[in-house]
Amino acid sequence: MLYAVEVEAAYNRLPASAGALYDELLDRLLAGAGPVAPRGTIVHKTVRGNRYAYLQLSALGKRKQVYLGPESETLTELLEKLAERWREAEETGRSTARLVSMLQQAGALGPTGGSAKLLETLVDHGAFRAGGVLIGSHAFVAHGAMLGVRWSRAFRTDDLDIAGDPRVALAVGERADLRDVVEHAIPPLTGIPGFDPKSPSTSFTSRGSELRLDMLTPLVGKPTDEPVELGALGVHAQPLRFLDYLIEQTAPAALLFGKGLLVHVPLPARFALHKLLVAAERRPHEANRAKKDRAQASALLSLLASERPGDLELAWEDLAERGRGWTKRIGAQRELLDDDAAAIVGDLMG
Repeated sequence: MLYAVEVEAAYNRLPASAGALYDELLDRLLAGAGPVAPRGTIVHKTVRGNRYAYLQLSALGKRKQVYLGPESETLTELLEKLAERWREAEETGRSTARLVSMLQQAGALGPTGGSAKLLETLVDHGAFRAGGVLIGSHAFVAHGAMLGVRWSRAFRTDDLDIAGDPRVALAVGERADLRDVVEHAIPPLTGIPGFDPKSPSTSFTSRGSELRLDMLTPLVGKPTDEPVELGALGVHAQPLRFLDYLIEQTAPAALLFGKGLLVHVPLPARFALHKLLVAAERRPHEANRAKKDRAQASALLSLLASERPGDLELAWEDLAERGRGWTKRIGAQRELLDDDAAAIVGDLMG
């Protein structure tokens, strides 16, 4: 039996109405989650007396035209349906933007600044439909809105961490060209060279700002720093140990920015335990990052033990089956947690 712990210092509950607003926002975003032709302008060209239709698009600082075909009754019907989809998307966007505003007024947190704009660009260009998973502090903020709380310490950052598994991405069946996205985003991002300058970049940053994007993927087998290609995302990623546990089970989440951003995040219970694994691997010069890992883990552990203890039990059972090395790392971090979180971990460990 897990301890039912409430740590008001870690979070404040949102009004009861916020839960219904969040559920409605997520439902509307999911309803429109399928691939839709991007909004553009229909233009016509006459060639040798025949009229042809094109979809003119402007995105990422570039303009292009997509050939649709010669004018015909069938094409006219398709264009009318496309225009109707655009109108529906606009109407949905207005309603979801209103829900986002209402949730923010209720105290729910969302991304801000350059990282929010970059997330919006990544969402618009299919990064999460193609298998990307938002991790790190932005996922922690998303968990707060999902669980109906406002974190007392949100650990706001302009660092974006996105994980992908090449095996999962292939099964999804969609593709996104993230390298093209980061190079033409506003502001544009440039690759950060790794230890081997000849290796593809897995991290990107914007000059003159703290904005940074790190692409990550599970490390399976022997340790290596060799970047792994994520074919469905069009970019390479840095392999990290324990990441497979984090992203094996994910959930859709609504980020509170603009019209609402539909992403995928790890399950909160796995996120909390994974933070303790990560903290255990931090080097001495990363002591502040380890403290942040433990603080986020403690906040989630306390909330979940109070309201969703079964989630913690399931997450722990899966972790424990992976070997003594995993549980030993958690046990070592237990001694560094606050008393309430340490009690929860101790109960999980039996």
